[in-house]
Amino acid sequence: MTAMRFHLIDRIESWEPLQHITARKLTSVYEQVWQPSATGPVLPFGLALEALCQAGAWLVLLSSAHTKRAALLTVGEVTMYRDAVPGDVLRMTAKVVHATPEAAVVDGWIEVEGERIMDARNIMCALIEADRLDDPADTERMARHLLGQELV
Repeated sequence: MTAMRFHLIDRIESWEPLQHITARKLTSVYEQVWQPSATGPVLPFGLALEALCQAGAWLVLLSSAHTKRAALLTVGEVTMYRDAVPGDVLRMTAKVVHATPEAAVVDGWIEVEGERIMDARNIMCALIEADRLDDPADTERMARHLLGQELV
């Protein structure tokens, strides 16, 4: 069985090990994720939260020199202020609140053009060996791409 993977991060703008990360996602009307609404297509709430969680997962992976992955356990509290729409550039920021060798807790938010559209608190993840989930070479290639360090 092949795992279905989808990436909701286009670029990592900045990060500091086990402190914080800022990443972005340009949304496109051509993506197959939009939900119809009275005002037009919107990004489903769960996918916006997933984008934020992926940013936090990249922070864990980069902070551990690609040896640990974050596996989502729980989300404490989420507040959605408005929906994301096609063409929005989502800017996700995640900050580590607490970390041990086995788990991490992060808080984060998503902004569009400086307007906060989502807050999430107490996102708890288990830290597992990264090579159990992905090929290390694939992880390295994706990290270089997201950090803007592609080989030419």
